[in-house]
Amino acid sequence: MARVVVAIVGIVALVGDFRYILGFSSFSTANYFAYFTNQSNAAGVVVLALGAWLSFRQSRDPGWLMTARMLTATFTIISGIVFGLIVSQAGDYNYRIVVPWSSQLLHFWIPSYVLLDWFFAPGRTPIPWRRVWLVLIYPLVWGGFTMIRGSIVGWYPYFFLDPGQVSGPAEFAAYSGAILVVITGLAAGLVALARRR
Repeated sequence: MARVVVAIVGIVALVGDFRYILGFSSFSTANYFAYFTNQSNAAGVVVLALGAWLSFRQSRDPGWLMTARMLTATFTIISGIVFGLIVSQAGDYNYRIVVPWSSQLLHFWIPSYVLLDWFFAPGRTPIPWRRVWLVLIYPLVWGGFTMIRGSIVGWYPYFFLDPGQVSGPAEFAAYSGAILVVITGLAAGLVALARRR
């Protein structure tokens, strides 16, 4: 039942965040859907809903659902971590970031629930270690598409991807590499937890 509630909260938060940024003159619908956070939370809502539906039908999550949960959990958690770092460092660059209720839900509360669900929800089944590397496919594809699109439209969803806001290729590679390492580490941690009896 908790998964159903959080899936509904996720939908409300995504709609609320969309409505919130409608007020910005620079708002673009395409840009909204280009954010890693929004894409990963939308996927997370689908996986939560599937997990809730299956939990009423069987006592253990099938392997494919566990893999999907691992992927979306990793992506929503990393979104929260990166956003938290951006917000905490914004003052150093004399930049103010407003965090509305919808953004708080998407970046902090929903990722926290997803982590708790992974720890405590019954029906967990082991995930093979070889599936950890699946977690890199989406960020790499998303990153490549984002860089190509950004060079065309002149907009990037995060400052560390914008060539105009980093000192050069070395800083870009350092940010991107660090995020990929954290993503892989998070996925490995979730798999390790899933494999515990």
